[in-house]
Amino acid sequence: MSSILPINIRDLLYARGVESARIEMKASWDERTTGLQVVHTICAFANDFQNLNGGYIIIGVDAPDGRAVLPPTGLEPGAMEDIQRWIRGKCNTLDPVYQPIMSPEIIDDQHLLVIWAPGSDMRVHRAPRTFDKGPQQRPYIRLGPETVEAKGDIEAQLLQLTAKVPFDDRRALAASVEKLRESRVREFLADIDSGLTEERDALQIYRRMQIVAPVNGHCVPRNIGLLFFTDDPEEWFRGARIEVVQFAADSSGNALEERVFRGPLHHQLREAISYLRSFSTRHLQKLPDRPEVKGWVSYPLAAMEEALVNAVYHRSYEGTQEPTKVYLYPDRIEIISYPGPVPGIELHHLEPGARVPPVPSRNRRVGEFLKELRLAEARGTGIPKVFRSMQQNGSPLPRFAFDAARTYFQVTLPAHPEYVAIAALRDAAHLRAIGDERGAVDRLVIAHAEYPDSETLAVALIQELARQGNSEEAQRVFAKFIANPGHLGGARAIMAMANALLDAGHVKEAARVLDRLPGLLSASAAFDAAIAERRAQRPERAHRYFERAGDQVYNDVRALHEFAQTKIVLAGRQHSGGQRAGPFQRDTRSRLLRDAREMLERVLQMDAAPTRHAWAWFDLGRILNWTQGPRSDVEQAFGNAIALQPNETRFRTELERIRGSN
Repeated sequence: MSSILPINIRDLLYARGVESARIEMKASWDERTTGLQVVHTICAFANDFQNLNGGYIIIGVDAPDGRAVLPPTGLEPGAMEDIQRWIRGKCNTLDPVYQPIMSPEIIDDQHLLVIWAPGSDMRVHRAPRTFDKGPQQRPYIRLGPETVEAKGDIEAQLLQLTAKVPFDDRRALAASVEKLRESRVREFLADIDSGLTEERDALQIYRRMQIVAPVNGHCVPRNIGLLFFTDDPEEWFRGARIEVVQFAADSSGNALEERVFRGPLHHQLREAISYLRSFSTRHLQKLPDRPEVKGWVSYPLAAMEEALVNAVYHRSYEGTQEPTKVYLYPDRIEIISYPGPVPGIELHHLEPGARVPPVPSRNRRVGEFLKELRLAEARGTGIPKVFRSMQQNGSPLPRFAFDAARTYFQVTLPAHPEYVAIAALRDAAHLRAIGDERGAVDRLVIAHAEYPDSETLAVALIQELARQGNSEEAQRVFAKFIANPGHLGGARAIMAMANALLDAGHVKEAARVLDRLPGLLSASAAFDAAIAERRAQRPERAHRYFERAGDQVYNDVRALHEFAQTKIVLAGRQHSGGQRAGPFQRDTRSRLLRDAREMLERVLQMDAAPTRHAWAWFDLGRILNWTQGPRSDVEQAFGNAIALQPNETRFRTELERIRGSN
């Protein structure tokens, strides 16, 4: 049995590509109970109060919690014709008469009846309240997953929709059916895995998909057919395209690149989304307080996709010549569609946690097709998805805007702060390379003012100001940043400020800054802290940080050498007691020197500059002398140092002193 449904039956059962509110399931059939409910729901779907293009009723499937229970209970095969005949007869009692499309289906060897009730061109429809108490015709609508009688304000709103067909579902009298491309239609049906692909007659497929409509004995396309299944929708709908423009980072406003995406709406969307993926670059950031890595992207792909899909879905194609626009700036993406939202939606409905009211959609068929292709979300979930994906990424919240006249709708997706920081660093490096030192600082100052929580920007600005000798301003930037409770310890900023002070010779001030380091540091942060503490002449603290850095020290020749030198300094302090030094001090000194010797021997095996190896030989010679190693080994170590750095007078001086003392 070939399905006549425009959607895959299993996708329908699992509400994939169709909102669950547009699906009603009945476990069994009974004319006295199920029958009346089905007729009321058919009436409600035909009235299509929210412009979602009606819905589906599936008889023979139980769904106690709104989810299909499979395998289904099914219907008796012999009763299928009688049920369809009864439904057709009762639908003739609707005012005006409305007939749905009925498709018998077989799932897991069980017979089901699927009733497809698309939105009607002749609403408002009314159905009998009961079948045994006279006409009593009343309008019914769907509110969420329920069929209810339209009363009061809702009935008044429904009456305003009388015979008003959404533009995307209207007949295109100026076009011919031949403009529809059968290959594009079949490609669409294959994408959604519809059983209609087995139908050979193209016109029959068009009719069942309701992308054509009868006019005076022949068929003409509906606008939805021209938007999705022609080579160039702009032939009939000016502005039915997507334009993406990337702007330069400077103040010139020059466009770096412009791309235009044309063709069927879903093809435009897929190609534009594929292009935008290149702007959703992924980055990894080590957390300062635990051995983990946190990932973030410049722009969450889910937010970009949803915002663009919503723009294409909810814009107007009736007399609007402006395209859907995407503007890419260094710090944000703006997506603009025309005109603004339909009446009933206000800005406060687009705030975090707010609910969008169930106002009628502008395009019922565009949304239906995009959802079947899994490009659009279920109704009312798109905006929350944008908020959620931005929050989970650590990005600033999206912004929505439209004017009082509702001539446009704009979604702004701010870039992740660290992405803005990286862009600012790149720009500052370029300005510095061409000799514009002041411009480099200004670029960082502007970015830091916009994103004061960005540690990357704070570090870069501190380093740039220190490089230019403006240590006072660097300290003001540091003080402002470190006072922010959201800086997660600020280890990188602390290190930048401490090193700037050390470079300027302010050792005591640098030590006070280093005292701000948090108790928990990553291995890389502990590594940097150890070297800074050595420069601040605090070997005990340096030693603790070297130990925290762990294996990372043993893979870095400079750090390993400085760790050995730190142990040498601490050993010297243990020796300062002379003859009064106790056994524990002597044992500690011996252990420190033994560790330092092993580290220096490793340094000498690693790839390093001759200067590094020369000083390692020098330090090793001193340790061998202190620990009363063989005289030949001591002199050999100093000789190797002198050979590598013959102009270093301290090497010869120390060797002569040792020889003289012996």
